[in-house]
Amino acid sequence: MTLWAGRVAGELAPEVWDFLRADDGELLPYDLEATRIHAERLREVGILTDAEFAEFGVSLASIDAADGADEDIHTAIERQLGELGRKIHAGRSRNDQVAAAFRLYVADACAEADRALRAFVAAILDRAEPEAETPMPGYTHLQRAQPVTVGHHLLAWVEMLERDRARFAFAAAQAAPSPLGAGAVAGSTLPLPPPPDPMRNSLDAVADRDFALDYLYAAAVLFVHLSRIGEEIVLWTTAEFGFARLGESAATGSSMMPQKLNPDVAELARGKAGAAIGRLTGLLATVKGLPLAYDRDLQEDKPPVFAARRDVAGALGALTVLVRTLELDRERLADACSDPLLLATDAAEALVRDGVPFRDAHEEVAASIRTGSFEAPAPGARLGDVAAAVAAARERWS
Repeated sequence: MTLWAGRVAGELAPEVWDFLRADDGELLPYDLEATRIHAERLREVGILTDAEFAEFGVSLASIDAADGADEDIHTAIERQLGELGRKIHAGRSRNDQVAAAFRLYVADACAEADRALRAFVAAILDRAEPEAETPMPGYTHLQRAQPVTVGHHLLAWVEMLERDRARFAFAAAQAAPSPLGAGAVAGSTLPLPPPPDPMRNSLDAVADRDFALDYLYAAAVLFVHLSRIGEEIVLWTTAEFGFARLGESAATGSSMMPQKLNPDVAELARGKAGAAIGRLTGLLATVKGLPLAYDRDLQEDKPPVFAARRDVAGALGALTVLVRTLELDRERLADACSDPLLLATDAAEALVRDGVPFRDAHEEVAASIRTGSFEAPAPGARLGDVAAAVAAARERWS
């Protein structure tokens, strides 16, 4: 079934039909909700009677997925509504219909990402709290630099994820306005009331996909952060670092080497960053040259968003288990912090407190390191109250 059969005689060639059909089944609950909102608008002006509207509400609950004869999920809904379906499209187009459903989808995907982020951050904070004072090396250039604590390091992950949370919240807000009423491009002559939070311009309403780009951007940056976190877990669980051991509920083995325990969750989260970045750049390339308003190219907006939603949920869920089951080796961490050279900056700053210019202090400490005469001072306080910072992070995420 198509919604434009009255204009085209006969049937499309099978090759054309297969190429044009949309794989948009994930939009079904969101299209049903947008259709319900539109039906209320039709009832308000008498295009649907109260009885028809009541019948519509009953019918909506029984709508199923599209079948092979439907061009897309919008067509499937109209077909399954029967005679009511022949009235429900008054005053709207597939252009504003798909935009409305897709906006609802993206808003829900953002809410789902927020819930998954909250669970992941809760797992991180549960590990950071008892390790607030557990020493570990901080690194620059992947070389040991200065002592930090495990709690302080894990809080750095939380800071990245907090910015991700804000990006998903922004994308949800961008998806909130409704394009219903825009019709195909220029609205409708029917005296329909506006939907809640209507968009201001009909051309923009059907052409805009910035909200989808905002979601894909949030997902791409999230995966960049998950990739960095995954890389650190990969390093920490190597024999060379030995800072942590993998929990067996979140690790795999080797098909050949009996001794292996592999950080596949961390590695796959790292690997999926490339696809997340590609989805964003792909949709940017799709929309960059499109004239206003709607073009069929925009059918390509949904597959990357659908895939991003699956990956966000999957990666955050698996990483939450991985972090909760990670076993830290405090002895190995402490040993890694025992190198007195990690306190070289403290020694230079001790000289600064005695009135020595910093560059002179730097050169003096560097010279003592070169000659082997360096003596480490007592560690100075530099990180603040890590336990309090963990508690503050819990409050922000509560």
